Amino acid sequence: MNVRPYQSADLTALHRINEENAPAVGSVSADELDAVIAMANWTLVVEVEREIAGFVVCLVEGKDYGSLNYTWISERYPSFAYVDRIAISAAFQNRGVGRKLYAALETHIGDQRPMINLEVNEQPPNPGSVRFHHAIGYEDIGRRATEDGSYAVVYMSKRLT
Repeated sequence: MNVRPYQSADLTALHRINEENAPAVGSVSADELDAVIAMANWTLVVEVEREIAGFVVCLVEGKDYGSLNYTWISERYPSFAYVDRIAISAAFQNRGVGRKLYAALETHIGDQRPMINLEVNEQPPNPGSVRFHHAIGYEDIGRRATEDGSYAVVYMSKRLT
């Protein structure tokens, strides 16, 4: 496995992987994904045998980003790294790709931010992702749901410093 920085030629593959993972990862157009990547501080891609197997997009505080989840984190923490999305191609899931991406992200962030924050869907349910994030050291820090209960997330955080 090789983790490397995003290159613009990767967009088509990243968009395909993103959409393959919906609704666990929010569905976006290729242009919307490109815009989030352009605003991100870190976008890392993992390759397995020269095929893109997954990616992570991470932003820090202070961005003009309309995500309700990013806003929830921003209102509570003055300094953080925020995983906007991480997605692994179905062909490469349960092979250590997610762990490799998170380890590389933590290395890139280093001591620049005290924590990494993110959210995982509880509705629609994504119990595998909740278990995975707990297993790699993330702790629950809050929850948010729509009034009708059709969408709910658990917010998680991992201290880096």
